[in-house]
Amino acid sequence: MFKSIEIKTSKQSEMIEVLKQVKDFVTQSGVLHGVVVVTVPHTTAAVTLNKNYDAGVKNDVLVEMDELVPQEGKYTHIEGNSAANVKSALFGNSLTVIIDDGRLELGMFQSIFLCEFAGPRKRKVLMKIMEG
Repeated sequence: MFKSIEIKTSKQSEMIEVLKQVKDFVTQSGVLHGVVVVTVPHTTAAVTLNKNYDAGVKNDVLVEMDELVPQEGKYTHIEGNSAANVKSALFGNSLTVIIDDGRLELGMFQSIFLCEFAGPRKRKVLMKIMEG
């Protein structure tokens, strides 16, 4: 089973929670045991698992990423989005979550986020469930 959703980002850098959409897809699939892969087909965006309980965590992650990978640097990439490419490479473009008894196996405060590093843009989040 496969699903694609579109997310409109509103800032240059932001983390948008997509857990509800992933949970809904798993529920609608009827799959009780397997995995769901969540991926983004973009070189300047990423997906990650992180804490959703404290909104400050998203801000902390983005601030630290800007410290680690500043917008201006010794980049040779000519499009001007080198920092976004580096950030997305550090995070990765996909993640896999176990489905057990029809539910995602996540920690109490874990959630799934689309990470935008070159927005605002329209982004795709792709999901594929494999039973097993």
